[in-house]
Amino acid sequence: MNNIRVVFMGTPLFATNVLKELINNTNVVLVVSQKDSLVGRKKELTPSPVKKLAIENDIPVFTPDKIREDFEIVRKMKPDLIVTCAYGQILPEELLNIPSIASINVHASLLPKYRGGAPIQRSIMNGDKETGITIMYMDKGMDTGDIISSESIKIENDDNLETLSDKLSILGSKLLIETLPSIIDGTNKRIKQDNDSATIAPIISKEDEYIDFNDTTINVYNKIRALNPNPGAYFKINNEIMKVYEARIGENRAMPSDISNIYKDGIGIGTKDGEIIITKIKPAGKKIMNARDYLNGIKKEELLRSKINERYIG
Repeated sequence: MNNIRVVFMGTPLFATNVLKELINNTNVVLVVSQKDSLVGRKKELTPSPVKKLAIENDIPVFTPDKIREDFEIVRKMKPDLIVTCAYGQILPEELLNIPSIASINVHASLLPKYRGGAPIQRSIMNGDKETGITIMYMDKGMDTGDIISSESIKIENDDNLETLSDKLSILGSKLLIETLPSIIDGTNKRIKQDNDSATIAPIISKEDEYIDFNDTTINVYNKIRALNPNPGAYFKINNEIMKVYEARIGENRAMPSDISNIYKDGIGIGTKDGEIIITKIKPAGKKIMNARDYLNGIKKEELLRSKINERYIG
């Protein structure tokens, strides 16, 4: 496959394993990624992980504002394949028709479930027991093209966004390389998606990040791990935002949003049907820390009188 000319389109860390395998097995002639973004407290302009990897391998990089309006460079590369993985923009049909063989996508769900930009987060948030990778032909719809291959993976009870993303990234790169020969020689099967059973996984909004302690304990727990490490779930305590990155399910009961107990490793808060114990947090203006370190620096009596869940959306 080393003579197959590939244009790869992707942006986050999740896509880098796929790009690495393509570099090792094909001729990647161009990488298309999102523009550099401001990262960290200092707001430093930083290239995407995919762009960094491409530069390290001396591959040309293209970062258009809107790929649907600016893709002539892709045509000039005369690719045999366009391969996308978490690129972040919808591709126009004219662009999809450029390659001599096909335009394919590596998607982090078992399609037609979780079409859209946040399939990993939504699978954890919804308490699913499995998810997977789908290799699919691209069409003008959002993740609606014919399925070429797929493989499932178990979601462990302690998986979060980072750990599950890592597992799926490795699985996706492996499945793509296994599937490519049949795509190139035209021997693969095309499986139409069942649109009636399709679900959507929209990108995470500020509303999604909010922890509603009137919800069940398991739903609160799933939300926290689905958004760890980025962007983090949050609630408000004494009119200040408290980001939450890790928690465990407690055994006590309390009214929703009431502090149920203060433990050695965390803060117990009542939910609809029990208790969630917050164990890793980021108080406003501070770094991420274990809850026990936070508790060592405050008066427990004041915490017990704290007001929780005065809603903030900003």
